Amino acid sequence: MVFKKNRELFFSTLEADNPNPTTELIYHSTFELLISVILSAQATDIGVNKATKPLYKKANTPEKILKLGLEGLTDAIKSIGLYRNKAKHIITTCQLLVEKHKGKVPFTREELEALPGVGRKTANVILNTAFGQATLAVDTHIFRVANRTGLAKGSTPLAIEKQLLEAIPSHYLLNAHHWLILLGRYTCQARKPQCSNCLVETWCRYGSKNLEETLS
Repeated sequence: MVFKKNRELFFSTLEADNPNPTTELIYHSTFELLISVILSAQATDIGVNKATKPLYKKANTPEKILKLGLEGLTDAIKSIGLYRNKAKHIITTCQLLVEKHKGKVPFTREELEALPGVGRKTANVILNTAFGQATLAVDTHIFRVANRTGLAKGSTPLAIEKQLLEAIPSHYLLNAHHWLILLGRYTCQARKPQCSNCLVETWCRYGSKNLEETLS
């Protein structure tokens, strides 16, 4: 594990480089964020943004999505992986938002996870990004970064999430989700981690190991 003192240095370095990190999904309301996050499962943010830009011009509320209908929504998001299932989930979610939440996105985990297509990871993104809660949505990037750096060690996203919530200094928790995703997406990549360009290599178990091998 990364030692407590080093965790402070690890995250203070990320904060100094990017004081106000946020998602790369483009949205203008909590509802748009919810739909974009549902669409982002097994898809890239770039691909989602390309599809949602024209979609949100036509339909950016639950009522408008329902008016668009399943066929219209399916056609609008067909460039995204698993688009047929996602369209069905979104239509049902919009129906529930209108019927149970007056068209608003709920702000509790229980209510969010009751929506079709919304699991723990998606709920955590919404709670963190839209509602400012100190949650961590463990995607493939965070899972890899946590295990590789030594911030956490686990075989499931939930195990990693629980460990990170305990390991990360509390004053960094609100932004840690975005820092770790960006680190995994652009630097700590799966096949070829860019250790020589990594700001936090000094406090990384994997990076430090490589450095020791280079110097020996």
